[in-house]
Amino acid sequence: MRTAEPLRPDLARELIARAAQSAARRARRVRNQLDAVHLGQDRHAEHADTKVLRRILAEHDWPGHRLVGPDAARAAWSIALHADDEPDFQRAATTLLKRAVQDGDARIQHWAHLHDRALVNSRRPQEFGTQLVLSAAGVELCPLRAPQLLDQRRAAVGLPPIAVALDTVRRRYALDRIGGGSPAFVLAGVA
Repeated sequence: MRTAEPLRPDLARELIARAAQSAARRARRVRNQLDAVHLGQDRHAEHADTKVLRRILAEHDWPGHRLVGPDAARAAWSIALHADDEPDFQRAATTLLKRAVQDGDARIQHWAHLHDRALVNSRRPQEFGTQLVLSAAGVELCPLRAPQLLDQRRAAVGLPPIAVALDTVRRRYALDRIGGGSPAFVLAGVA
């Protein structure tokens, strides 16, 4: 993967700005700082972000490191990851991201997260243990395929053992709770 100047810095700027705004909206949602009007505006903004990414995918395939640079490629991944209301789009984005990974133009860890998210949103067991839910018992993994092989699959895509990842998330969750935050239902991004 290259870190040279991206071919489309205009797309890079748009993706980065949209992902940053989306992250800020999610942070406010998690902390219950939004009323019904703002929640509706957030849903509209998420759909607009997905529409923009859908257009980029149609015109350019996955916006990888060569096209938009690593930061914007991460932003595109984040937008696709949070397109939970559009599971067909999420699955299509997963396919394009996998091709970009195979071409050395995207991070395999991003593909693993998006693949798991698409599986969970399709009510199927995840592969890499990147998707979590909050229950009365605390932070738990969404259902897994062949859990006994999880750490092997995670290692194959450059993710740490699940015990390490869960410990990190649980500590972060505990700190958020101390700070007064309220957790989201599905937590993505278990590294």
